[in-house]
Amino acid sequence: MTTVSGDSLNGSASTETNLLARFSQRLVVFSERWFPDAYVFVLIAVIAIAIGTIVHGGSPLAVSRAFGDGFWNLIPFTMQMALVAIGGYVVAMSPPIAAALRRLAAVPSTGRGAVVFVGVLSILLSLVNWGLSLIFSGLLVREIARRTDIKLDYRAAGAAGYLGLGCGFTLGITSSAAQLQANAASIPSSLLPITGVIGFSETILTWQNLVTTILVTVVSAVICYLTAPNAAGTRTAQDLGVSLEDDTIKPKAPARPGDFLEFSPILTILIVVLALGWLWQTFQSGNPLITLSGLNTYNFVFLILGILLHWRPRSLLEAFSKAMPSVSGVLLQFPFYAGIAQMLTKVPNAKGVTLSDTIAHWFVDASASTTVFSFLVGIYSAVLGFFIPSAGGKWIIEAPYIMKAANSVGAHLGWTVMVYNIAETLPNFINPFWMLPLLGILGLKSKDLIGYTSIQFLIHFPIVMIVAAILMSTFTYHPPVLP
Repeated sequence: MTTVSGDSLNGSASTETNLLARFSQRLVVFSERWFPDAYVFVLIAVIAIAIGTIVHGGSPLAVSRAFGDGFWNLIPFTMQMALVAIGGYVVAMSPPIAAALRRLAAVPSTGRGAVVFVGVLSILLSLVNWGLSLIFSGLLVREIARRTDIKLDYRAAGAAGYLGLGCGFTLGITSSAAQLQANAASIPSSLLPITGVIGFSETILTWQNLVTTILVTVVSAVICYLTAPNAAGTRTAQDLGVSLEDDTIKPKAPARPGDFLEFSPILTILIVVLALGWLWQTFQSGNPLITLSGLNTYNFVFLILGILLHWRPRSLLEAFSKAMPSVSGVLLQFPFYAGIAQMLTKVPNAKGVTLSDTIAHWFVDASASTTVFSFLVGIYSAVLGFFIPSAGGKWIIEAPYIMKAANSVGAHLGWTVMVYNIAETLPNFINPFWMLPLLGILGLKSKDLIGYTSIQFLIHFPIVMIVAAILMSTFTYHPPVLP
């Protein structure tokens, strides 16, 4: 399998082409012309659910009240997810990680091998922190592109750096849905009776999830290898007009006496020592991954790690400031998701049935078995994920009726969460919302990457849908576990 050459992006004839590549480029043109910002998709979803709830029999005033009452329900979770991204960004921008980047950039011996290397590393890092994966991968691509001994296709490598957000991070410990379901305090009161608390042992720490993770990694690597352009079709960063100036955080000297503490590690050392006492007590018993399932604990670990790696407060402050634009979408959009969830679950019609109940019945009626149910959930989650590119926020919308239906058909609740996780992230390959921080680092536009990432989507989608449905049959249902 090959891909289009760089010249085809400018309208001239390509030197290598195939059906998938031509379709990808048509998708790029369509997206550039017709796709609005992700925020517009959220507003459309709010209006659609409000109208749907009214048509379902809810009163307009009740719908309006539910939207306003639920708007701030996710504030703690919103802040937690923002800090997940910021923590990964801060760690990736630290001087020690910058040194590690230079060493890793020297590993690949060919441009094609570098694309595969970046892709696999992006997925592996995303299992730990999706923010770290996105930023680290972007910086790694820039570092490899600085090499003069290999010719790297900057677009293909950039697309490979996005694999963690396209098919990896929801399988790891930063899965928003798995994190939310593992923390009773984060689960909205309207959802808790339906799902109960679902620990990591029922979701990301199952052997079925390990099988899925290995599968998507291998498939992704093969696609990266086959779609990387040959020498004639390669477009380097220089060809694309991208500056490769080093933009990592560098040590500076204080400009005035009052800056002493900002540039001294004294306060960093004291804070880290103070934090280590709490961390020791928290992790001294039990499975460390289970302990990290608490979002507050997870974010505390990454923030302290970032403080330590930056060593001096001034360095941390600069990295933190650079990280803030990457979470603007989360901060703006999550309250709207909370309002949508409230409208779905708290506005009954004259018969006392909510829109969430009705949609749940649709899933139950259409599901002849738990395997069919799994397949339906996967397709539905992927389609909705195209319009609402937020794993955590979208789960709040889907969970009320998806999990009601799971209870009704006897589908394992933990694997239902994972089917959602497996499916909902795939549309990230063709909706560039989460691509924005990566594009900022690479100095590219979404059109430069989507030609490659859309091929990943086309191949991954049928494979993972079938595998997730088959694996559902290996689980046994048990009712929700309440705290």
